[in-house]
Amino acid sequence: MTISTVTALVLILLLAAGLFSRNIYIKRTKAIIEKEKDRSDRILLNILPEETALELKESGVVKANKFESVTVLFTDFEAFTAHSEDANPEVLVKRLGYYFTAFDDIMEKYDLEKIKTIGDSYMCAGGLPFPIEDHAIKMVKAAFEILKFVEDAKSGESEDELSFDVRIGINTGPVVAGVVGSKKFSYDIWGDTVNVASRMETNSETGKINISENTFELIKNEFDCEYRGEFSVKNRGKMKMYFVNGLHSKNLA
Repeated sequence: MTISTVTALVLILLLAAGLFSRNIYIKRTKAIIEKEKDRSDRILLNILPEETALELKESGVVKANKFESVTVLFTDFEAFTAHSEDANPEVLVKRLGYYFTAFDDIMEKYDLEKIKTIGDSYMCAGGLPFPIEDHAIKMVKAAFEILKFVEDAKSGESEDELSFDVRIGINTGPVVAGVVGSKKFSYDIWGDTVNVASRMETNSETGKINISENTFELIKNEFDCEYRGEFSVKNRGKMKMYFVNGLHSKNLA
């Protein structure tokens, strides 16, 4: 009986030790899974707007939406191609990251949505994924902060750092927004509004914010705008364009 009792106690201790070890393993595995889940959620939120990311997680798909009034901005660095031919690739990419990270912070400040970067071009939009009334005004304010950052960055650069000048173009109108891809998700917007915004940037000048007539009508009471005339736009004919010079004096206080 003594041997049986000892054997039973040993078995009970072994079983308890096994259950304890299994419990620790489960807790550690759960912690790892939660950590990876949080990491994947952060990555998803860096790619997609929060509401879009939640919709994708819950249903596995994202429904495309049409927004009747969205302001789209494009930036482009002057002479970037010439820089890219001579610069060290690692230095070039790091420098782009320096600028685009600052642009991201500006977008977040004004509750605007970064859409994507295309080479050295930065694209963002206001008025989605939630419609807001003052998206055009917010976008122009953000554009001025972009210009200021670029100028400040130039004045603080050393001789061996890359120096950029920037052009900015803005247009307002309807767009369709949605997620494309099944492996590498991408939130994007489509429509003539986007194409015209790109043309506004192309027809802009260094250190200037060039806007369409659509955007002008929404911001003219807030900002001092300079009419430039009508310019030929690919597939659109002649279009009126304006430079935004700054806030109206009455709005400076």
